[in-house]
Amino acid sequence: MASSASDGASKGQNGASKDRGDDDAIHKERAKSAFRYAESIGPGLELEMDLTAIHHASVSEFQEVQVIDSYFGRTLVTDGKTQSAEHDEFLYHETLVHPPLFWCAMLGGEGGGETKRKRGGAPRSVFIGGGGELATAREVLRHDTIERVVMVDIDAEVMEVCKKYMPEWGGEAVANHPKMDLIVGDAHKYIMETDEKFDVMILDISDPIEAGPGIALYTQEFYRRASEVLTKNGVFVTQAGSAAIVPHPHHCDGVEGGSSCFGPIRNTLATAFDHAVPYATSLPSFGEDWGFVMAFNGPKDAAERLRNADPKLIDAMIEERIGTVPGVPEHRFRAVGVTRATRGDERGGEVLKHYDGVVHRGLFTLSKALRGSMRSDERIMTMDDPIFMY
Repeated sequence: MASSASDGASKGQNGASKDRGDDDAIHKERAKSAFRYAESIGPGLELEMDLTAIHHASVSEFQEVQVIDSYFGRTLVTDGKTQSAEHDEFLYHETLVHPPLFWCAMLGGEGGGETKRKRGGAPRSVFIGGGGELATAREVLRHDTIERVVMVDIDAEVMEVCKKYMPEWGGEAVANHPKMDLIVGDAHKYIMETDEKFDVMILDISDPIEAGPGIALYTQEFYRRASEVLTKNGVFVTQAGSAAIVPHPHHCDGVEGGSSCFGPIRNTLATAFDHAVPYATSLPSFGEDWGFVMAFNGPKDAAERLRNADPKLIDAMIEERIGTVPGVPEHRFRAVGVTRATRGDERGGEVLKHYDGVVHRGLFTLSKALRGSMRSDERIMTMDDPIFMY
């Protein structure tokens, strides 16, 4: 029959359409049942995404440790909190490291009217508390003035896991760098007992959560000791938790039981140093903006000079001082093309993915709402009266 071919084609088209519909339905159901990673950001707020792989899961002597692949790529998670993600770890580590190292040089008079620095100019020695991923040390070692880096992290398992599953953060190339002194131990105990002086101290430690391994490193007692361990123009910096551009009521700054530590960390450092300057950057993998506080001694206008540092001066210092760390593989999220090991001869602005003179000023420009929230918070963190983050 003449119509049979047409009818057959129609039925075939309808069948194909039905198959496509079935495939779509199956795909939707599979998506519903796919592994998901969810992290609590605050009361009533979660960041949830696909979980594509679990590379490692264990419980060390101090914390739960996982390495996963998610929307943000390879990610280190400890005690249920994202510590570092492939997609944006450079935002965190460049923001933590480069402003204090360059500011230390500027406090010492280098780059004041010109950018040329004396051979062996500051900063030369850096202490890192925590930093188990090794990316903080990686960024420090990019500065060609550096002669010695002492890194003390309490959790050997985290360091070994990161070297195995996250070599792009630093890995063996950083751990075995000739300028590195990598110590498994208690950073608090080390600083309390050391006779050494450092140009810069960097605290890249877990958030101050109850029963967490790092709470003593956020206290007035520790900050006062840190001020004694720094050289004359030394600079201290610490990560300081959530820095929401519009603080949510759950932060409750200035109210007993509040969960933001940005204000209290700034306040506490201000009791140990002439200046305690807060700054922040956006971190998508953390689900919010993240705060840092830099502290140092110096004249009354020093903090304002830091905030308003000339972008051209910072860019010139980057070009003069910054280089790659040989042997550290490049992130696929940070490079064009396939993963590669850096040659070791790249210099200047092409090495850094985030920080430059323009970004510097933006880091210190906190929102009006956040500044107001921090002004209303008068809490101080001590060993006898700690403050815990959500």
